[in-house]
Amino acid sequence: MAIPSFRLALFLRSAQATSFRNLKTLKSFYSTSPHLSQDMAVKFVPRPSTERGNADHGWLKSFHTFSFADYQDSQHDQFGSLRVINEDRVEPKTGFGTHGHREFEIFSYVVNGELEHKDSMGNTEVLKRGDVQLTSAGTGIRHSEKTYGSNQVHFLQIWTVPWKNGLTPKYFTRKYSHFSDEEKTDKWVRVVAPVSAPGVADEREGAGPAPVQSPVSLYATMLSPAASLPHTFPATLSADSASPSTARKAYIHVVQTSGYNTKMSSGASVKVTGDDAVLELKEGDGAYIFGEAGKELKVENTGDRVAEVLLFDVE
Repeated sequence: MAIPSFRLALFLRSAQATSFRNLKTLKSFYSTSPHLSQDMAVKFVPRPSTERGNADHGWLKSFHTFSFADYQDSQHDQFGSLRVINEDRVEPKTGFGTHGHREFEIFSYVVNGELEHKDSMGNTEVLKRGDVQLTSAGTGIRHSEKTYGSNQVHFLQIWTVPWKNGLTPKYFTRKYSHFSDEEKTDKWVRVVAPVSAPGVADEREGAGPAPVQSPVSLYATMLSPAASLPHTFPATLSADSASPSTARKAYIHVVQTSGYNTKMSSGASVKVTGDDAVLELKEGDGAYIFGEAGKELKVENTGDRVAEVLLFDVE
């Protein structure tokens, strides 16, 4: 069993003190204009898969959107409260041994295979495709994540920075309510949302989105060839959003469903449009998106296969 030492000592620095330093011109424009005009343009900044951090440990193959473990890039540290988007593939009979976390909201989105979760709160669970689980680490938890069964598990682990420190640790699962491929076909399904948002249940096994203590909503879709979906930047994400600014941020990621590929993006492809901005993305690619409440994005499948797409609304 390979136990990743890099995860055990991960993020000793404070994520709250880490600012997202990429895209300085755009960031300055959006952060210094609290009352933006209605004709403010939507802006895209691509994050190609080939430029993500990458690690192949044999038992683990992983891509890192943001600085993580041995991959450090000061231009890709954080985006709003989004701190980690790791796309992991873990071989059978291996996994991440017991290690600790605190002051992060940690959730797993299973793409293929089965993932076994155990933690210091007494939770033991096996997650399959369509399942989502979320750990609010708060003052501190310990957990392990290992492949269950004889097949590789492919999942995305996502971390956000909570609204405040010192929260009581909690565990949430959406295993029993599940988010099926049929439910996500050509529709945005909100799988994670702020705990105080309308329709979000603060229950371990409640229905609907998993509740996160951060101003982040995550939508997922299985987009058919030639299909398209609109998405409107929300006015606010939750009652905890106190800023009067109408500026909004989003992040889009095309899941690498066709296989692990470090050399070039392949597989499914989508086109993202907003105002006059147009961006083509392949599997593994992502993009930082800047816009305004009420503005609309459109995501269109331009390829010959289903595209699994994740879209984050960020504060």
